Amino acid sequence: MDFTPTEEQSEAAALASRILADLATPERLAATGTGCDNELWKALCSAGLPAAAEESGLVGLVLLLEEQGRTTAQVPLAASCVYGLWALGEHGSADQRARLLPALRTGTAVATGAFPARGEIRATRAPDGGLCGVLPLVPWLRGATHVLVPDADRRLWLVATGAPGVQVRAVQTTAPWSAGRLRLDGARAEPVGGPGSSAYEQVLQAARTAFAGLAAGVCAGSLARAVSHTATREQFGKPLAANQAVRLRAADAHMDTEAIRVTTYEAAWRIDAGLDARTAALTAAWWAAEAGLRVVLTGQHLHGGAGADLEHPVHRHFLWGRQLAGYLGCASELLAELGELITGADMDGKVAG
Repeated sequence: MDFTPTEEQSEAAALASRILADLATPERLAATGTGCDNELWKALCSAGLPAAAEESGLVGLVLLLEEQGRTTAQVPLAASCVYGLWALGEHGSADQRARLLPALRTGTAVATGAFPARGEIRATRAPDGGLCGVLPLVPWLRGATHVLVPDADRRLWLVATGAPGVQVRAVQTTAPWSAGRLRLDGARAEPVGGPGSSAYEQVLQAARTAFAGLAAGVCAGSLARAVSHTATREQFGKPLAANQAVRLRAADAHMDTEAIRVTTYEAAWRIDAGLDARTAALTAAWWAAEAGLRVVLTGQHLHGGAGADLEHPVHRHFLWGRQLAGYLGCASELLAELGELITGADMDGKVAG
């Protein structure tokens, strides 16, 4: 495996970094509230970054999401790219790709996914073919034009949020992800991937990988703020960073962040190469959920009393870290699922075959 980014991937990440540095400032983020920063989203789309992520594969998308995570920018980059551009590019029909991908590239259409924790899929098909059910929390739903919904048979359906039988209600989450509650009452939907396809599992793997990449950026941003604070804040005439305990805590956080990053790169590389990425994606998700929480807690702790300030930028990283851990799933459940996959056990713990 070679995780060295291509020239195109590096240039796209550098461009994203510049745009985010200019527009995703703490002052603008505070003024945005809980919704999407539409001006920033427009700037990213005008620069062609969603389209660049589509062309450079999941590794390229992960690099962009790391940059987003460093600033906790409030845009649906992960959701729209993985549940829209990637999912339709890999599993959509020719008509779906021709009709929807151009709008997703420019940001005039925004996609998200209603992928709850395993065993909790609530969407079912009515006798007339419509979708019914309630999905209590879908990230970035309030600004989405389309949502990818799995049914009880693990088939994927694309639903237009403005269609009859679709109701969206705002939901407040730990991080300001413009989330919503999705109610489907006989909503018309178009299939993504044919019967018996592996579309659901593959999109789930890609989503776990993408959001783990976002977590790596969130952790890196939190740690960078902590390092800067401890290097300049003095106690008893010396910087806090001169304290060995502070350095060790920061070093542990750095190792955790690198673990999230490298496992995410492996999962993304395997998906781009067309290899089995089930264990790799679960491993990346587990590191993001387990170690990600440790890192953002460390970032907050190393800020001392300032870290408890709800308006301090490092507190945003803490909120995003907790939200990502919850979205990816409880770490112990992810670990149990990984163990079942490795041992060949099914959901009930029975060994297959």
